Amino acid sequence: MKLDVNGQLHDIPVEAHETLLDVLRNRLGLTGTKQGCSGGGCGACTVLLDGRPVYSCMVFAARAEGMKVTTIEGLAQNGEIHPIQRAFIDHGAVQCGYCTPGQILSAKALLDKNPSPSESQVKEAIVGNLCRCTGYVKIVKAILAAVRT
Repeated sequence: MKLDVNGQLHDIPVEAHETLLDVLRNRLGLTGTKQGCSGGGCGACTVLLDGRPVYSCMVFAARAEGMKVTTIEGLAQNGEIHPIQRAFIDHGAVQCGYCTPGQILSAKALLDKNPSPSESQVKEAIVGNLCRCTGYVKIVKAILAAVRT
């Protein structure tokens, strides 16, 4: 199958049971996408599929054929991290970092759709991304700060 990941086309044979998470991590070496619960309940494996956040552990890799997959590794442009990534660093929204890629990609999907969200819209956008380290306050502040950049 042909898989467009972060703007690069990959021709990869996949098994029918393989998830997008498996292919990203084990075949393409994109380990920024984290394996958490493997059941669609934590958001650690969130990627963008045609700009929409999805749990890559719940998507068969074959379903992504013909679609654009964006992982955390695909956000940097010209050697510069994305403004959302910068905001997470600047506002201390990264603790252990395990949930961070999923949080950032969920935030990117929101900001691409709604460049000026309210605080409640930000909270709603990240509701599927669990963080066990923070109280989400810094994460929400970082996302709102990214709006201003």
